[in-house]
Amino acid sequence: MEQKDIDRIIEMAWEDRTPFEAIKMQFGFSEANVITLMRRELKRSSFNLWRKRVNTGISKGLLWL
Repeated sequence: MEQKDIDRIIEMAWEDRTPFEAIKMQFGFSEANVITLMRRELKRSSFNLWRKRVNTGISKGLLWL
């Protein structure tokens, strides 16, 4: 996988409005694959912050409900 694709997956994963399904459709990465990629590519503190956001529902588009 090219670095530009990795960068785009990371960007999409950080966006509050992008569901994991969109990443899977575009890149073929499941939620588990995205988590693994994020763990590998981000600093530990950034990964932990991202996981906290995902687990609170912010990244699943639930913030506006």
